[in-house]
Amino acid sequence: MKVNAHRVFTATVGAAGAIVIACATALVISGPASATAKFAAETGKACADCHTNPKGGGALTALGEKFKANGNKMPQ
Repeated sequence: MKVNAHRVFTATVGAAGAIVIACATALVISGPASATAKFAAETGKACADCHTNPKGGGALTALGEKFKANGNKMPQ
């Protein structure tokens, strides 16, 4: 069976192009995370209430772990 190298190359480049376009679209559509600001506005809590870093992000405090385990809702 003879394989046409030009067709294989064209198909490979086309598939790679489709992947690049899909990734670029995902980057453009996705927005910055604003969960911290939204959560703080809704609850009046500071980032340091749930995170060991006062600015938020990273390791969680005991309350942060409970919040995470409770489906990202404040534990009762």
